[in-house]
Amino acid sequence: MKTVRKPSTQKPARNLLHLDEQLCFALYSTGLALNKVYRRLLAPLGLTYPQYLVMMVLWEREGLSVSEIGERLFLDSATLTPLLKRLEAMGLVTRTRASHDERQVIVELSAEGRALKTRAKSIPADLLCASECSPDDLVAMKQQLESLREALARNG
Repeated sequence: MKTVRKPSTQKPARNLLHLDEQLCFALYSTGLALNKVYRRLLAPLGLTYPQYLVMMVLWEREGLSVSEIGERLFLDSATLTPLLKRLEAMGLVTRTRASHDERQVIVELSAEGRALKTRAKSIPADLLCASECSPDDLVAMKQQLESLREALARNG
């Protein structure tokens, strides 16, 4: 009589060095896909994704120093300064030295930069459509990513 083997209920061992098992790669490749969507959405505005982030910070609150913008976006001034110079050349922002401390550069929106906010209003909804997720799912993912970011920042 032949014995029949039952299928194993154990999951196969995961190889933690496989690319597809890496959280970092899932985040990285998702970021690439996200940037591709933003490239399409931002093209009519003439903005890159990092420029869009700076504009969003300034649409929330104007008259910020370069260091304040950098803190908000987790960028250093060496990365942020060329980006701000480009936005200034596009006529979207102005950069001036602070009167109380000439080491500080204050960034403000121009009239054109303020007007661009109206043209950008559809971008969050367009991104929601592109994600094919529900608003609740996106809020939950965002909260999980923020918790992950905070933990990694504490332990980095």
